[in-house]
Amino acid sequence: MQIKEVFSPPEVIAVQKLAYEIWNEYYPPIIGKEQVDYMLESFQTARAILQQIQEGYLYFLLVKNGINIGYMSVQKQDTSLFMSKLYILQDARKQGHAKQALLFLKEFARKEGLKNIFLTVNRNNEAAIRSYEGLSFKKTGSLIQDIGNGFTMDDFRYSLQC
Repeated sequence: MQIKEVFSPPEVIAVQKLAYEIWNEYYPPIIGKEQVDYMLESFQTARAILQQIQEGYLYFLLVKNGINIGYMSVQKQDTSLFMSKLYILQDARKQGHAKQALLFLKEFARKEGLKNIFLTVNRNNEAAIRSYEGLSFKKTGSLIQDIGNGFTMDDFRYSLQC
């Protein structure tokens, strides 16, 4: 698997396309279709992704055999790396790609002099929680964030030392 930083408009469109496919397949049973639609339109359009990049987020495409199989996004925050997103297409899950992505991020964080990687995950996303715990992330708290339009994100926070 290759990990490729997103720079060009076609790459941003590729991320948006992956987001719509992955989110609509995976998240409706966890947060409901209405919230999925709201979050995609608010945070995963090409315009929203470009805005996040301008705010310091880095986006990466996960590519296998020339095909985009997922994406991730991170942001440096003080001495930590916030892993905002890590999403993989259904057919490419459970093949070690998340582990490869994490190894890439750990090396990136070390090179940047960062001490840990942290993330938030919906408290009802049991498959992702098992995956993160299997990758040695430790639960460090919980938080509820109002994201607008009557929706909240009810998450656990996980952290991994680099």
